[in-house]
Amino acid sequence: MSVDPGLCATCAHAQRIASAKGSVFWRCREHDRDPQWPKYPPLPVRRCARFTPTAADG
Repeated sequence: MSVDPGLCATCAHAQRIASAKGSVFWRCREHDRDPQWPKYPPLPVRRCARFTPTAADG
């Protein structure tokens, strides 16, 4: 079963990670810049102060 990632699905900071066992995780690369920011936010993300649409989203 896949979980709706919410805003992470279209965020430039999000990184989708699939494990060898088939699990999917959404990592926020903003954590690299600011360790206080959650590395793996609880899903689905409905609001995010650092949401940046991907270039394809405009």
